[in-house]
Amino acid sequence: MKRFWLLFSQVVTVLLAVYFVVLTLKPNWLGQAVSLSGGVALFEAPASPPDAVPAGSFRGAAQRASAAVVSISTSKAPKNHPNSNDPWFRFFFGDQDNEPQFGLGSGVIVSPNGYVLTNNHVVDGADEIEVILNDNRQARAKVIGTDPDSDLAVLKIELDKLPVIVLGNSDNLQVGDQVLAIGNPFGVGQTVTSGIVSALGRNQLGINTFENFIQTDAAINPGNSGGALVDTSGNLLGINTAIYSRSGGNMGIGFAIPVSTAKQVLESIVKEGQVTRGWIGVEPSELSPELAETFGIKATHGVIITGVLQNGPAALAGIRPGDVITSVAGKPVRDVSELLSQVAALKPGTASKFSLLRQNSPMELEVVPGVRPKPRRVQQ
Repeated sequence: MKRFWLLFSQVVTVLLAVYFVVLTLKPNWLGQAVSLSGGVALFEAPASPPDAVPAGSFRGAAQRASAAVVSISTSKAPKNHPNSNDPWFRFFFGDQDNEPQFGLGSGVIVSPNGYVLTNNHVVDGADEIEVILNDNRQARAKVIGTDPDSDLAVLKIELDKLPVIVLGNSDNLQVGDQVLAIGNPFGVGQTVTSGIVSALGRNQLGINTFENFIQTDAAINPGNSGGALVDTSGNLLGINTAIYSRSGGNMGIGFAIPVSTAKQVLESIVKEGQVTRGWIGVEPSELSPELAETFGIKATHGVIITGVLQNGPAALAGIRPGDVITSVAGKPVRDVSELLSQVAALKPGTASKFSLLRQNSPMELEVVPGVRPKPRRVQQ
Protein backbone atom coordinates (compact mmCIF):
# COMPACT_ATOMS: atom_id res chain seq x y z
CA MET A 1 0.00 0.00 0.00
CA LYS A 2 2.85 2.30 0.89
CA ARG A 3 4.33 1.63 -2.53
CA PHE A 4 1.15 2.79 -4.31
CA TRP A 5 1.02 6.01 -2.28
CA LEU A 6 4.64 6.71 -3.19
CA LEU A 7 3.89 6.18 -6.91
CA PHE A 8 0.77 8.40 -6.68
CA SER A 9 2.67 11.23 -5.01
CA GLN A 10 5.41 11.07 -7.65
CA VAL A 11 2.87 11.27 -10.50
CA VAL A 12 1.10 14.24 -8.89
CA THR A 13 4.42 16.00 -8.36
CA VAL A 14 5.42 15.51 -12.00
CA LEU A 15 2.03 16.76 -13.25
CA LEU A 16 2.22 19.85 -11.06
CA ALA A 17 5.75 20.54 -12.27
CA VAL A 18 4.62 20.24 -15.90
CA TYR A 19 1.65 22.54 -15.21
CA PHE A 20 3.83 25.28 -13.70
CA VAL A 21 6.37 25.02 -16.51
CA VAL A 22 3.61 25.38 -19.13
CA LEU A 23 2.00 28.18 -17.13
CA THR A 24 5.32 30.06 -17.11
CA LEU A 25 6.55 29.40 -20.65
CA LYS A 26 3.40 28.77 -22.71
CA PRO A 27 0.39 30.22 -20.85
CA ASN A 28 -1.64 30.41 -24.08
CA TRP A 29 -1.69 26.60 -24.19
CA LEU A 30 -3.93 26.69 -21.13
CA GLY A 31 -6.56 28.58 -23.13
CA GLN A 32 -7.30 25.32 -24.93
CA ALA A 33 -9.13 22.48 -23.28
CA VAL A 34 -6.80 19.64 -22.26
CA SER A 35 -8.85 16.47 -22.24
CA LEU A 36 -8.32 13.03 -20.82
CA SER A 37 -10.13 9.87 -21.83
CA GLY A 38 -13.86 10.40 -21.80
CA GLY A 39 -13.49 13.98 -23.11
CA VAL A 40 -13.42 15.62 -19.66
CA ALA A 41 -11.72 19.04 -19.79
CA LEU A 42 -9.07 19.67 -17.14
CA PHE A 43 -8.27 23.29 -18.01
CA GLU A 44 -10.48 25.78 -19.87
CA ALA A 45 -10.04 29.55 -19.86
CA PRO A 46 -13.26 31.38 -18.93
CA ALA A 47 -14.86 33.15 -21.90
CA SER A 48 -17.27 36.12 -21.89
CA PRO A 49 -20.71 35.55 -23.38
CA PRO A 50 -20.65 36.61 -27.04
CA ASP A 51 -23.53 39.10 -26.54
CA ALA A 52 -22.27 40.64 -23.31
CA VAL A 53 -22.55 44.46 -23.37
CA PRO A 54 -19.58 46.31 -21.84
CA ALA A 55 -20.39 48.55 -18.90
CA GLY A 56 -21.32 52.06 -19.98
CA SER A 57 -21.92 51.06 -23.60
CA PHE A 58 -24.64 52.78 -25.65
CA ARG A 59 -24.77 49.85 -28.07
CA GLY A 60 -28.43 49.07 -27.43
CA ALA A 61 -29.63 52.64 -27.94
CA ALA A 62 -27.54 53.05 -31.08
CA GLN A 63 -28.81 49.80 -32.59
CA ARG A 64 -32.47 50.57 -31.81
CA ALA A 65 -32.37 54.10 -33.23
CA SER A 66 -29.90 53.79 -36.11
CA ALA A 67 -32.13 51.62 -38.28
CA ALA A 68 -34.69 54.43 -38.50
CA VAL A 69 -32.16 57.20 -39.32
CA VAL A 70 -31.69 57.74 -43.05
CA SER A 71 -29.33 59.62 -45.32
CA ILE A 72 -30.85 62.15 -47.70
CA SER A 73 -29.31 63.13 -51.02
CA THR A 74 -30.79 66.04 -52.95
CA SER A 75 -30.18 67.52 -56.38
CA LYS A 76 -31.20 70.83 -57.85
CA ALA A 77 -31.25 71.51 -61.57
CA PRO A 78 -29.09 74.43 -62.75
CA LYS A 79 -30.82 77.72 -63.43
CA ASN A 80 -29.77 78.96 -66.83
CA HIS A 81 -29.63 82.69 -67.43
CA PRO A 82 -31.88 83.63 -70.37
CA ASN A 83 -28.89 85.22 -72.12
CA SER A 84 -26.36 82.48 -71.32
CA ASN A 85 -26.12 81.50 -75.01
CA ASP A 86 -25.48 85.06 -76.17
CA PRO A 87 -21.77 85.41 -77.15
CA TRP A 88 -21.64 89.02 -75.90
CA PHE A 89 -23.18 88.03 -72.57
CA ARG A 90 -20.62 85.26 -72.20
CA PHE A 91 -17.82 87.67 -73.21
CA PHE A 92 -18.69 90.13 -70.44
CA PHE A 93 -19.96 87.76 -67.73
CA GLY A 94 -18.23 84.51 -68.61
CA ASP A 95 -19.77 81.05 -68.68
CA GLN A 96 -22.46 80.76 -66.05
CA ASP A 97 -22.49 77.75 -63.76
CA ASN A 98 -24.78 75.24 -65.46
CA GLU A 99 -23.89 72.32 -63.22
CA PRO A 100 -26.58 70.77 -61.01
CA GLN A 101 -26.28 71.35 -57.27
CA PHE A 102 -26.15 68.46 -54.82
CA GLY A 103 -26.83 68.36 -51.10
CA LEU A 104 -26.56 65.90 -48.23
CA GLY A 105 -28.50 65.57 -45.02
CA SER A 106 -30.21 63.13 -42.71
CA GLY A 107 -33.74 62.22 -41.69
CA VAL A 108 -35.73 60.05 -39.29
CA ILE A 109 -38.45 57.54 -40.15
CA VAL A 110 -41.32 58.26 -37.76
CA SER A 111 -44.14 56.18 -39.25
CA PRO A 112 -44.52 52.69 -40.78
CA ASN A 113 -46.40 54.49 -43.58
CA GLY A 114 -43.10 55.99 -44.71
CA TYR A 115 -43.18 59.50 -43.22
CA VAL A 116 -39.71 60.95 -42.69
CA LEU A 117 -38.88 64.02 -40.59
CA THR A 118 -35.98 66.22 -41.64
CA ASN A 119 -34.97 69.88 -41.80
CA ASN A 120 -36.57 72.22 -44.31
CA HIS A 121 -33.15 73.55 -45.29
CA VAL A 122 -32.07 70.01 -46.28
CA VAL A 123 -34.75 69.71 -49.00
CA ASP A 124 -35.54 73.35 -49.75
CA GLY A 125 -35.63 73.91 -53.51
CA ALA A 126 -34.61 70.33 -54.34
CA ASP A 127 -35.85 68.82 -57.60
CA GLU A 128 -35.02 65.24 -56.62
CA ILE A 129 -34.72 63.70 -53.17
CA GLU A 130 -33.20 60.28 -52.59
CA VAL A 131 -33.51 58.53 -49.22
CA ILE A 132 -31.00 55.81 -48.30
CA LEU A 133 -31.81 53.51 -45.40
CA ASN A 134 -29.26 51.99 -43.05
CA ASP A 135 -29.91 48.59 -44.69
CA ASN A 136 -28.85 50.16 -48.05
CA ARG A 137 -32.37 50.27 -49.52
CA GLN A 138 -33.08 53.41 -51.53
CA ALA A 139 -36.25 55.26 -52.49
CA ARG A 140 -37.31 58.52 -54.09
CA ALA A 141 -38.99 60.78 -51.56
CA LYS A 142 -41.95 63.08 -52.01
CA VAL A 143 -42.26 66.31 -50.04
CA ILE A 144 -45.55 66.20 -48.10
CA GLY A 145 -45.11 69.61 -46.54
CA THR A 146 -42.59 72.06 -45.13
CA ASP A 147 -42.55 74.56 -42.28
CA PRO A 148 -39.79 77.13 -42.79
CA ASP A 149 -40.66 78.89 -39.52
CA SER A 150 -39.51 75.85 -37.52
CA ASP A 151 -37.13 74.55 -40.24
CA LEU A 152 -38.91 71.19 -40.44
CA ALA A 153 -40.11 69.18 -43.42
CA VAL A 154 -42.07 65.94 -43.84
CA LEU A 155 -41.16 63.52 -46.64
CA LYS A 156 -42.76 60.23 -47.67
CA ILE A 157 -41.17 57.11 -49.13
CA GLU A 158 -42.83 53.98 -50.47
CA LEU A 159 -41.06 50.94 -49.00
CA ASP A 160 -42.19 47.89 -47.05
CA LYS A 161 -41.17 46.86 -43.53
CA LEU A 162 -39.75 50.21 -42.56
CA PRO A 163 -37.97 50.59 -39.20
CA VAL A 164 -39.61 53.29 -37.08
CA ILE A 165 -38.03 55.27 -34.28
CA VAL A 166 -39.80 55.55 -30.92
CA LEU A 167 -40.76 59.13 -30.02
CA GLY A 168 -39.48 60.15 -26.60
CA ASN A 169 -40.50 62.95 -24.26
CA SER A 170 -38.32 66.03 -24.69
CA ASP A 171 -40.28 67.86 -21.97
CA ASN A 172 -38.64 65.62 -19.34
CA LEU A 173 -35.09 66.43 -20.45
CA GLN A 174 -32.71 67.95 -17.93
CA VAL A 175 -29.31 69.55 -18.36
CA GLY A 176 -26.68 66.84 -17.94
CA ASP A 177 -28.73 63.99 -19.44
CA GLN A 178 -26.76 61.76 -21.80
CA VAL A 179 -27.77 61.84 -25.49
CA LEU A 180 -26.64 60.40 -28.82
CA ALA A 181 -26.58 62.20 -32.17
CA ILE A 182 -27.08 60.01 -35.26
CA GLY A 183 -26.70 61.17 -38.86
CA ASN A 184 -24.54 61.24 -41.97
CA PRO A 185 -21.85 63.91 -41.42
CA PHE A 186 -19.96 65.01 -44.53
CA GLY A 187 -21.50 62.08 -46.40
CA VAL A 188 -19.09 59.55 -44.81
CA GLY A 189 -21.94 57.28 -43.74
CA GLN A 190 -24.08 56.85 -40.66
CA THR A 191 -22.25 58.00 -37.55
CA VAL A 192 -23.17 57.92 -33.85
CA THR A 193 -21.71 60.42 -31.37
CA SER A 194 -22.44 60.92 -27.69
CA GLY A 195 -22.63 63.84 -25.30
CA ILE A 196 -24.92 65.49 -22.81
CA VAL A 197 -27.69 68.07 -22.83
CA SER A 198 -25.81 71.34 -22.36
CA ALA A 199 -28.82 73.68 -22.15
CA LEU A 200 -32.55 73.83 -22.83
CA GLY A 201 -34.84 76.44 -24.35
CA ARG A 202 -32.16 78.17 -26.40
CA ASN A 203 -33.67 80.98 -28.49
CA GLN A 204 -32.88 84.34 -30.07
CA LEU A 205 -30.19 82.64 -32.16
CA GLY A 206 -31.54 83.96 -35.45
CA ILE A 207 -31.84 80.46 -36.92
CA ASN A 208 -35.63 80.02 -37.06
CA THR A 209 -38.68 82.15 -36.43
CA PHE A 210 -39.71 79.80 -33.62
CA GLU A 211 -36.77 78.71 -31.49
CA ASN A 212 -36.74 76.43 -28.47
CA PHE A 213 -33.57 74.44 -29.05
CA ILE A 214 -31.96 71.63 -27.10
CA GLN A 215 -28.24 72.42 -26.92
CA THR A 216 -25.81 69.48 -26.83
CA ASP A 217 -22.08 68.85 -27.04
CA ALA A 218 -22.59 65.59 -28.96
CA ALA A 219 -20.64 66.03 -32.19
CA ILE A 220 -22.91 67.40 -34.96
CA ASN A 221 -21.40 68.28 -38.32
CA PRO A 222 -22.62 69.30 -41.80
CA GLY A 223 -24.72 66.40 -43.10
CA ASN A 224 -26.15 65.69 -39.64
CA SER A 225 -28.99 68.16 -40.27
CA GLY A 226 -32.31 66.36 -39.98
CA GLY A 227 -30.78 63.46 -38.05
CA ALA A 228 -31.80 62.12 -34.65
CA LEU A 229 -30.94 63.19 -31.14
CA VAL A 230 -31.88 60.22 -28.92
CA ASP A 231 -31.72 59.24 -25.28
CA THR A 232 -29.83 56.25 -23.88
CA SER A 233 -32.82 54.03 -24.63
CA GLY A 234 -32.83 55.00 -28.32
CA ASN A 235 -35.96 57.18 -28.12
CA LEU A 236 -36.14 60.30 -30.29
CA LEU A 237 -35.69 63.56 -28.37
CA GLY A 238 -34.99 66.01 -31.16
CA ILE A 239 -34.10 66.71 -34.78
CA ASN A 240 -30.51 67.94 -35.16
CA THR A 241 -30.61 71.28 -36.94
CA ALA A 242 -27.63 73.57 -36.54
CA ILE A 243 -24.21 74.07 -34.99
CA TYR A 244 -22.25 77.04 -33.74
CA SER A 245 -18.93 76.93 -35.55
CA ARG A 246 -16.14 79.22 -36.69
CA SER A 247 -14.51 76.51 -38.78
CA GLY A 248 -17.54 74.81 -40.34
CA GLY A 249 -17.00 71.73 -38.17
CA ASN A 250 -18.07 70.65 -34.70
CA MET A 251 -17.06 72.88 -31.79
CA GLY A 252 -19.20 71.24 -29.12
CA ILE A 253 -22.25 73.48 -29.54
CA GLY A 254 -25.08 71.86 -31.48
CA PHE A 255 -28.81 72.56 -31.54
CA ALA A 256 -31.78 70.24 -31.99
CA ILE A 257 -35.51 70.93 -32.36
CA PRO A 258 -37.40 69.19 -29.51
CA VAL A 259 -39.49 66.21 -30.55
CA SER A 260 -42.52 67.88 -28.94
CA THR A 261 -42.32 70.64 -31.56
CA ALA A 262 -41.50 68.20 -34.37
CA LYS A 263 -44.50 66.05 -33.47
CA GLN A 264 -46.89 69.01 -33.68
CA VAL A 265 -45.52 70.01 -37.08
CA LEU A 266 -45.68 66.42 -38.33
CA GLU A 267 -49.31 65.96 -37.29
CA SER A 268 -50.37 69.31 -38.78
CA ILE A 269 -48.68 68.66 -42.11
CA VAL A 270 -49.98 65.07 -42.42
CA LYS A 271 -53.55 65.97 -41.44
CA GLU A 272 -53.95 69.44 -42.94
CA GLY A 273 -51.09 69.72 -45.43
CA GLN A 274 -49.71 72.77 -43.62
CA VAL A 275 -48.93 74.15 -40.19
CA THR A 276 -51.56 76.54 -38.81
CA ARG A 277 -50.44 78.83 -36.00
CA GLY A 278 -52.18 81.36 -33.82
CA TRP A 279 -51.69 85.11 -34.21
CA ILE A 280 -53.00 88.10 -32.26
CA GLY A 281 -51.53 91.10 -34.12
CA VAL A 282 -49.27 92.88 -31.64
CA GLU A 283 -45.78 94.34 -31.67
CA PRO A 284 -44.00 93.00 -28.55
CA SER A 285 -40.77 94.23 -27.01
CA GLU A 286 -38.53 93.07 -24.21
CA LEU A 287 -39.33 94.74 -20.90
CA SER A 288 -36.24 96.95 -20.67
CA PRO A 289 -35.76 99.53 -17.89
CA GLU A 290 -36.05 102.31 -20.50
CA LEU A 291 -39.44 101.09 -21.79
CA ALA A 292 -40.66 100.47 -18.26
CA GLU A 293 -39.82 104.06 -17.36
CA THR A 294 -41.42 105.40 -20.55
CA PHE A 295 -44.72 103.63 -19.84
CA GLY A 296 -44.50 104.08 -16.05
CA ILE A 297 -44.41 100.34 -15.38
CA LYS A 298 -43.02 98.69 -12.24
CA ALA A 299 -43.25 95.11 -13.57
CA THR A 300 -40.01 93.11 -13.62
CA HIS A 301 -41.11 90.27 -15.89
CA GLY A 302 -43.30 89.83 -18.94
CA VAL A 303 -43.40 91.33 -22.45
CA ILE A 304 -44.49 94.90 -23.09
CA ILE A 305 -46.78 95.62 -26.05
CA THR A 306 -45.61 98.68 -27.96
CA GLY A 307 -48.05 98.39 -30.87
CA VAL A 308 -51.43 96.79 -31.59
CA LEU A 309 -52.79 96.10 -35.08
CA GLN A 310 -56.09 97.90 -35.64
CA ASN A 311 -59.02 95.46 -35.74
CA GLY A 312 -56.64 92.57 -35.04
CA PRO A 313 -57.45 89.83 -32.48
CA ALA A 314 -55.58 91.61 -29.68
CA ALA A 315 -57.23 94.98 -30.39
CA LEU A 316 -60.68 93.38 -30.47
CA ALA A 317 -59.99 91.73 -27.11
CA GLY A 318 -58.97 95.06 -25.53
CA ILE A 319 -55.18 94.80 -25.42
CA ARG A 320 -53.53 98.23 -25.62
CA PRO A 321 -50.01 99.60 -26.12
CA GLY A 322 -48.25 99.71 -22.75
CA ASP A 323 -49.85 96.47 -21.52
CA VAL A 324 -47.43 93.87 -20.15
CA ILE A 325 -48.40 90.29 -20.99
CA THR A 326 -47.29 87.96 -18.20
CA SER A 327 -48.88 84.66 -19.23
CA VAL A 328 -50.71 83.01 -22.13
CA ALA A 329 -53.16 80.17 -21.48
CA GLY A 330 -51.69 79.71 -18.01
CA LYS A 331 -48.06 79.54 -19.18
CA PRO A 332 -45.72 82.29 -17.97
CA VAL A 333 -44.17 84.66 -20.51
CA ARG A 334 -40.64 85.87 -19.82
CA ASP A 335 -39.49 87.19 -23.19
CA VAL A 336 -40.63 87.92 -26.75
CA SER A 337 -39.57 84.49 -27.99
CA GLU A 338 -41.80 82.77 -25.43
CA LEU A 339 -44.74 85.01 -26.32
CA LEU A 340 -44.22 84.24 -30.01
CA SER A 341 -44.10 80.48 -29.42
CA GLN A 342 -47.02 80.35 -26.99
CA VAL A 343 -49.32 82.44 -29.18
CA ALA A 344 -48.34 80.34 -32.21
CA ALA A 345 -49.36 77.19 -30.31
CA LEU A 346 -52.91 78.52 -29.75
CA LYS A 347 -55.73 77.18 -31.86
CA PRO A 348 -57.12 79.88 -34.16
CA GLY A 349 -60.75 80.69 -33.42
CA THR A 350 -60.63 79.37 -29.85
CA ALA A 351 -60.56 81.91 -27.00
CA SER A 352 -57.55 81.79 -24.67
CA LYS A 353 -56.86 83.59 -21.41
CA PHE A 354 -54.15 86.26 -21.35
CA SER A 355 -52.86 87.63 -18.03
CA LEU A 356 -51.42 91.13 -18.15
CA LEU A 357 -50.57 94.23 -16.23
CA ARG A 358 -52.12 97.57 -17.18
CA GLN A 359 -50.77 100.58 -15.32
CA ASN A 360 -49.39 98.10 -12.76
CA SER A 361 -52.82 96.57 -12.14
CA PRO A 362 -53.29 92.87 -12.95
CA MET A 363 -56.11 91.87 -15.27
CA GLU A 364 -57.19 89.02 -17.54
CA LEU A 365 -58.59 89.13 -21.07
CA GLU A 366 -60.06 86.49 -23.39
CA VAL A 367 -58.37 86.69 -26.79
CA VAL A 368 -59.56 84.80 -29.86
CA PRO A 369 -56.41 84.30 -31.98
CA GLY A 370 -56.52 84.38 -35.74
CA VAL A 371 -54.40 82.48 -38.26
CA ARG A 372 -50.80 83.60 -38.47
CA PRO A 373 -50.15 85.20 -41.89
CA LYS A 374 -47.92 83.20 -44.19
CA PRO A 375 -45.17 85.78 -44.82
CA ARG A 376 -42.72 86.17 -42.00
CA ARG A 377 -43.34 89.28 -40.02
CA VAL A 378 -41.58 91.05 -37.18
CA GLN A 379 -44.76 91.67 -35.23
CA GLN A 380 -46.72 88.94 -33.52
